[in-house]
Amino acid sequence: MKLILLFLSFTLFFIFSYQRVDSELKTLSVKIKSDDSLALQIKLGRMLFYDKQLSRDSTISCGSCHLQEFAFADTLQFSNGIKNRKPIRNTPTLTNIGQNQRFMFDGFLTTLEKQIIVPIEEHNEMDFSLLEASKRLSTNKKYQSLAKKVFKRNVDPFVITRAIAAFERSFISNESKYDLMKAGKVLFSTDEKEGMDLFFNKLNCTKCHSDQNFGNHLTFNNGLSEEYSDPGRFRVTQKEEDKAKFKVPTLRNIALTRPYMHDGSLPDLLSVIRHYESGGHKHVNKSEFIQAFKLTEKEEKQLISFLETLTDKSFLKNKAFRPLKR
Repeated sequence: MKLILLFLSFTLFFIFSYQRVDSELKTLSVKIKSDDSLALQIKLGRMLFYDKQLSRDSTISCGSCHLQEFAFADTLQFSNGIKNRKPIRNTPTLTNIGQNQRFMFDGFLTTLEKQIIVPIEEHNEMDFSLLEASKRLSTNKKYQSLAKKVFKRNVDPFVITRAIAAFERSFISNESKYDLMKAGKVLFSTDEKEGMDLFFNKLNCTKCHSDQNFGNHLTFNNGLSEEYSDPGRFRVTQKEEDKAKFKVPTLRNIALTRPYMHDGSLPDLLSVIRHYESGGHKHVNKSEFIQAFKLTEKEEKQLISFLETLTDKSFLKNKAFRPLKR
């Protein structure tokens, strides 16, 4: 009886949470259309997001690694920084990034504006500084005009981070087949329904992928390895209990954002499912939620079928996210 009540309470919480956030996203969409100031912030951010001048040698932009057709993730294990340098972590999706409470795989940063600084100044990525970038971009008359009109100041680190953050917050994905099913607009196939039952009711997926974006903003060790070259959250907290812990990512558009995990070491969804089926590798900080289970080949395919319903095709084709024509 207790388990039934627990399941019902969790289900109701998820439904109400989903409805609340879906309403918030729709409200934001309306606000973007009606608020001229916000629209101009987004326009400036859109230009900056695709501007390669934000990198030291002007060879890559934010959009070089965050590709819209792959839900603003990349297809490489590690994206290419300037001079073909490689960062130590896989490029995450920017799907509904404005809904995040924590950023980076170690969950250290708490605002999107702060996160934007990292790739610009990271040696293996854009290897520049916001101050130098500001000087370079301030010679652009269009940038200066928009900066003064919207922020009442010249192009500077404040303007760059706020504008790009405004653009990225417009990356709203809420029209996947799953969303449409929840709204009563489409029906799931038998395999999709069976996969959803596995995800929500029979497996431990919702222990971690529990919010409206199928994440939870917290950091865990999922038994990916016994030894980690990347210390995870420990890098910023220096606490033993944080070694090899990484932020739980959103599963929205998950079918498009391979390879998976913080290090891009798992090439496809089947590899991810079988990792969790195995119960993962031993590690002192491995989450208690990671428990071995067994699926049939048919059930594995059904679970993948459900995960594919989280793909939002309209998000991938939204013209408002593409580079502005010069």
